[in-house]
Amino acid sequence: MGVTCVSQMPVAEGKSVQQTVELLTRKLEMLGAEKQGTFCVDCETYHTASSTLGSQGQAGKLMYVMHNSEYPLSCFALFENGPCLIADTNFDVLMVKLKGFFQSAKASKIETRGTRYQYCDFLVKVGTVTMGPSARGISVEVEYGPCVVPSDCWSLLLEFLQSFLGSHTPGAPAVFGNRHDAVYGPADTVVQYMELFNKIRKQQQFVLVEEYEENPTSHRCVVGKEEEYINNLFR
Repeated sequence: MGVTCVSQMPVAEGKSVQQTVELLTRKLEMLGAEKQGTFCVDCETYHTASSTLGSQGQAGKLMYVMHNSEYPLSCFALFENGPCLIADTNFDVLMVKLKGFFQSAKASKIETRGTRYQYCDFLVKVGTVTMGPSARGISVEVEYGPCVVPSDCWSLLLEFLQSFLGSHTPGAPAVFGNRHDAVYGPADTVVQYMELFNKIRKQQQFVLVEEYEENPTSHRCVVGKEEEYINNLFR
């Protein structure tokens, strides 16, 4: 693999998530990019079991268990403010056995699915981020294959991102700052997706709060039980 940048694309004004995705993919196809299958990245959040907390009121830790279709035999476990563990897919079975220590947060699964595009040395993935049955945002991943050191190719990545994201082109990912001259690896991409998913979760939390304040009696999250999800995840 090469160096990768993962970012969020805002939904175009007056458009839905799906319509914005179609606009992006149409731009890529006009540039000459060719479809190369599909991809999926998913994330499930676990929190420290209350029985393991030493004192009352002590804050629990979060752990994110993630999968990336580019690495079908691997599972990634990211600890809150900690390291990233790369294990085989049996790690999911291990988490079931560790339910006395880590418990899955209710309705915590979030994922992005979409189409892969190849354009010269760039691999582009445009995905729809979903929480439950609802689309919540758009992810854009761009990988520059020939290079494995971020500092050697960020200018090329940036130029290509600008060609189809325009004013929504992101800055350098935070992981580049930590590993600017080091060899880039799969865990760095997964960390970027974790940050993107958490950002979208928080954005959804703010939207639900604003809507509830405007009209609490007919609030859509009461019907969809999304308010319960937000309270459990961000309490």
